[in-house]
Amino acid sequence: MSIIDALKWRYATKKMSGQAVPQEKVDQIIEAAHLAPTSSGLQPFRVIVITNPELKEKILPIAYGQPQITAASHLLVFAAWDNYTEERIRSVFSNAAKERGLPDETPSDYEVQLTGNYVTRPEEVNFIHAAKQAYIGFGMAIAEAAALEVDATPMEGFNSDELDALLGLRERGLRSVTILPLGYRATEGDWLVNLKKVRTPLSQFVIEFN
Repeated sequence: MSIIDALKWRYATKKMSGQAVPQEKVDQIIEAAHLAPTSSGLQPFRVIVITNPELKEKILPIAYGQPQITAASHLLVFAAWDNYTEERIRSVFSNAAKERGLPDETPSDYEVQLTGNYVTRPEEVNFIHAAKQAYIGFGMAIAEAAALEVDATPMEGFNSDELDALLGLRERGLRSVTILPLGYRATEGDWLVNLKKVRTPLSQFVIEFN
């Protein structure tokens, strides 16, 4: 299936069957997020994978009762760094040097400049920037799920402060951004499943300067 065909197939599933997604497919979806491009390669987000039924039940009211939370096979929570720090940036560059077999004696001019620009900005500005990077991974995961014919429901409708507290994310220097339930559609009782996919016409969506 081409990525276009996969995206035509997918929709924001409103009712899931409870059928388990094979772990190898979940691993591929996570790897797609892991390989996503991010600004300066910093990957300032993490993916939390939740399968525990009791924990899902606790998340259900935090996500305003959306039934996919408990019916999904896996919940992926995308959580961004709460801030950029010199230590975090140094760790990323140091790891890259190690993996590439390069010396890591002193920070490069680029790293010094990047760190100077980022760490002087307000924390909220940095969180918003990190959250944008998380969304890139989020999109890649949605596309990979569609390619594997795994249903997924992108969710921003939840209380992030409450979810952060439940999962202890702030203690890890993270803040939740989005939730992606994974599973398989239950065709009966899902009002959206048979509706035509509608998007803005390309003639209006694309603006060309020739």
